[in-house]
Amino acid sequence: MSLKKRWNIPSVSGSDNAELVNKLSVGLGIQAITAQLLVNRGLVDIDSASSFLSPDINDLHDPNLLLGMDRAVERLARAVTEGERIALYGDYDVDGTTSVSLMTLFFKELGVEPLCHIPDRVSEGYGLNSEAVRRLTEMGANVTITADCGSTNHEEVELASLLGMDMIITDHHELPDGPPPAYATINPKQQGCAFPFKGLSGIGVAFNLVVALRARLRENGFFAVRKEPNLKQYLDLVAVGTVADMVPLVDENRILVYLGIKVLATGNRVGLKALMESSGVRAETVGARDIGFKIGPRINAAGRVASATSAYRLLITDNADEAVHLAERLESENSARRDLEARILAEAVEMVEERVDKSDRAILLYSDKWHPGVIGIVASRLVERYSRPVVMIAVDGEIGKGSVRSVKSVDVVGALQTCSGFLVRFGGHRAAAGLTIERARIKEFKTAFIAHLNSTVTDEELVGELDLDAAVELGDIDLDFATELGRLAPFGMANKEPLLCVKDAFIERTEIVKNRHLRVLLAQNGAERKAIGFNMAELHPLSGEGFSVVFSTGVNEWRGVKTAELKIKDLRLPASCNSEGKRDKVTL
Repeated sequence: MSLKKRWNIPSVSGSDNAELVNKLSVGLGIQAITAQLLVNRGLVDIDSASSFLSPDINDLHDPNLLLGMDRAVERLARAVTEGERIALYGDYDVDGTTSVSLMTLFFKELGVEPLCHIPDRVSEGYGLNSEAVRRLTEMGANVTITADCGSTNHEEVELASLLGMDMIITDHHELPDGPPPAYATINPKQQGCAFPFKGLSGIGVAFNLVVALRARLRENGFFAVRKEPNLKQYLDLVAVGTVADMVPLVDENRILVYLGIKVLATGNRVGLKALMESSGVRAETVGARDIGFKIGPRINAAGRVASATSAYRLLITDNADEAVHLAERLESENSARRDLEARILAEAVEMVEERVDKSDRAILLYSDKWHPGVIGIVASRLVERYSRPVVMIAVDGEIGKGSVRSVKSVDVVGALQTCSGFLVRFGGHRAAAGLTIERARIKEFKTAFIAHLNSTVTDEELVGELDLDAAVELGDIDLDFATELGRLAPFGMANKEPLLCVKDAFIERTEIVKNRHLRVLLAQNGAERKAIGFNMAELHPLSGEGFSVVFSTGVNEWRGVKTAELKIKDLRLPASCNSEGKRDKVTL
């Protein structure tokens, strides 16, 4: 655990801020601290704050504002009506797998049995590949819809056209070379797209497509003799794909995830129900954190260490026995993924400590022994540990497949663009990317990539940061506040779980829990609260006055009793503490 992070506490002084907070507090009937958290998120009027606290499906944007939507819907409506063969081609991660599952279920409700292809991570890699395109045309596909991929596959899209297959791209990744020559490209990030929210996940784009297609088919009278699909039933898949892909949980994404979690809690989709049961997630309390840390990783594990097809089958099955069997398989694959991750992380840390120049603003590692399916996870762990961008490349034969993860302040896609001449291909987001490279070019790419970041990234940009929402008194944190704070959920990218700070607190005692965690009894001005610091056992024992504590809060229920729960994220130690974080001459 780092105790040297910069704490960013927003300024809340001034009459204007106090007036905004009071207006929201009175107008919405919420506590002043909650109102302050809304103001911190830019929600400064009653209507926007109320919409944020109570997401409504009617506030979703018009799907037809997405550039390419009208052309895509026209083509697909014709394919459905005339009985043409439709194929789906999705990425192997959670976003892609849930997207393909959603569209499969939707088309089946229309009476269409689509072909489906999810590439193998190791043998095929990310995105479209020529062999799969040829195979789909040989199987009779007249039109193929991509899910969460395809924006950079210009050659493969052109091949599909030459073979007589129309390609519809649905994606949300960057388009560094403009849209591919597809029949239609639906991507909110393409130039000229009027859709007001650019942060959709792949499944968010796919969901907008089925919304628009259903409307077009309705207009065409398709449902006069056929039941119209209820699209709300798919929102559980949308929630899982959106949270797992770590896109911003604001605007349209917030509405989709908020409503999708409610659908997920019903347990009506037997595959997700079985997966929640196998991973210890209670349907009645499921939230974004469960998706991000339990459900999503198990779906991802299939594509990382085996085949994403098993996850796809789990998500579309309506057979409870098959669902349990597939959930058990994903559990096993996730266990294998964790073992691989632990081994590779240990090797990577050893490499960093022994071989990496600590003054470099980036870390680049490669090995023939690594599995490409888990290096992205390990790269994220290294970013947390060393607070700088990390590239990890798994080499197989003459080709390396890499994952890139970054700190908040550094755009790795932009950095890769400056070194694109060394790469076979690359793509991704500002904070995370993937690449393919020839073995022979890795060393020169490493030199160029690190040199670029050394010349453009400052030490200040690499300092770990915690963005706090407010400094509070310990007595403010009670069950009512923790419950009210839950209305700001679901938490995730761009809507982080609020971090609060208590200054000058007294630690009465600490104890170690399960050999790794630290339970702390805090006191301030007559108020006492229990807190837990996960993976902070090395700080035991602590006691005395003068501690500043950063924490998040929620509601904990144990044996029917609910209490406010404080989860410690960082500590600032009093001056009398030694370098190891323990108070000198203080015992429990």
